[in-house]
Amino acid sequence: MKLENVVPWGRNLEEYQKMFLLSKEDLQSKKILGCGDGPASFNFEVTQLNGNITSIDPIYKFTKDEIQKRIDETSSIVSQQLRENQNDFVWKNIKSVDELIDIRLTAMSDFVNDFEDGKNEKRYIHQELPKLSFPNDSFDLVLSSHFLFLYSEHFDLQFHIDSILEMCRISKGEIKIFPLLDLKNQKSEYLEAILDVLQDKGFETAILKTNYEFQKGANELLSIKVHNKFQERVEK
Repeated sequence: MKLENVVPWGRNLEEYQKMFLLSKEDLQSKKILGCGDGPASFNFEVTQLNGNITSIDPIYKFTKDEIQKRIDETSSIVSQQLRENQNDFVWKNIKSVDELIDIRLTAMSDFVNDFEDGKNEKRYIHQELPKLSFPNDSFDLVLSSHFLFLYSEHFDLQFHIDSILEMCRISKGEIKIFPLLDLKNQKSEYLEAILDVLQDKGFETAILKTNYEFQKGANELLSIKVHNKFQERVEK
């Protein structure tokens, strides 16, 4: 990964709660992994609630100053693009472009300020799907926000299958992926094939309506529940 190819854009805890239907009890009692969290303040805010949270992302190989510099370089460009294309989004959870920009900049500021402590505490780890270093059954809840399915044009079906089965391997509870649409606001072409693979391996899957919609039509998540007796099938 080259940092000049990255456009940092961080979401906050409230958005994660609505996207993934997370209760305060979930945040405080479950061991959580966020895949591709980027510069979100999710990890920082869950830590403030005394939760057990780990985030992985390739951007975490860079320094605090490098990430901040990239945020400074791109935030005004992204803000301008949002103003020009605001009719492409649903202004329900977030009411205006100005509110959105404030949320994103605040989230990224909280992330940057927490980043060095979080790396030292191994809350921010430089790893990326589809291969992770964690042992089997390491987490109660594994989340993927705005990566899998969304970038279907950039990552093929096999990458999605390998990534999701890897998430299943390290989870002893549930995996949640949001959203299910691609960048063209269409249901990902890989969704049905992935559901077939998961159901064939014995996983319990459900598509759930969320409390969050910003990208038009992106208001559903995929829930995958893992039962330990099926772990052996995943590893094969």
